[in-house]
Amino acid sequence: MSRLLPLLAVLAGLTVTLALLTLLARHVRRRGTAGAGLRAALAAHDEVWHGTAADSYCELQVQAHRKDPLPDDRWRRREGGRG
Repeated sequence: MSRLLPLLAVLAGLTVTLALLTLLARHVRRRGTAGAGLRAALAAHDEVWHGTAADSYCELQVQAHRKDPLPDDRWRRREGGRG
């Protein structure tokens, strides 16, 4: 029995860990809180292992936050003057 005790302890720890991860996954799916955290974790991983992927991620984030230019009506005549 003493030889089986460490194996049972490891299996019990693995079972508890998998159960907690299952509960966490259910919670995240229900609340929808995984988007930004997962995106940031993957960006950090890409920055470490794939330098060009991290650069592309930063460029995509800048493009996503960039505002579209507003039209300034250059081609319409102004009232009271030349143009």
